Amino acid sequence: MSALDDELDYQILKLLQKDGRMSFTEISKEINVAVSTIRHRYINLIEDGTLQIIGRVDPNKIGFNAYASVLISVKPKSYMKTIFEELAKLPEISFLASVSGDYDIEANIMCRDMEHLNELLGDKIHAMEGVFDTKTNMYMKIYKFAQPDLELAKLSSKQHE
Repeated sequence: MSALDDELDYQILKLLQKDGRMSFTEISKEINVAVSTIRHRYINLIEDGTLQIIGRVDPNKIGFNAYASVLISVKPKSYMKTIFEELAKLPEISFLASVSGDYDIEANIMCRDMEHLNELLGDKIHAMEGVFDTKTNMYMKIYKFAQPDLELAKLSSKQHE
């Protein structure tokens, strides 16, 4: 059984999404379950990879002023694995995925400024063997940046029953 099949795990995850620093004691009071149960469930969620506690930083407030989505076309496709490995090493990339459509890869990039972004694109990404074409979309202003609503996953799993 996956962790997301269990109502108690859902409740724990929802609380931690609101405040990742919430203590086991606070969580246990909120959902009326023993602290030891919360601790056990928390450890299981961490160990199975369902939960990872991180500090989310607002890029603009710490000096990342050039935030973009870069779509990458790879030719020949035999370079895909190598390009993914190289892109994953770049500290400016915060999100990396294979995509469908005219391009093969999407990378979300956070840079200090336009000069930094241009250097990253020109000196690193475009220089990779197999990168055929790119399309860069600048994020002008971000209106929402959130974790997924767990209720949506819960509804999906009930539909498959």
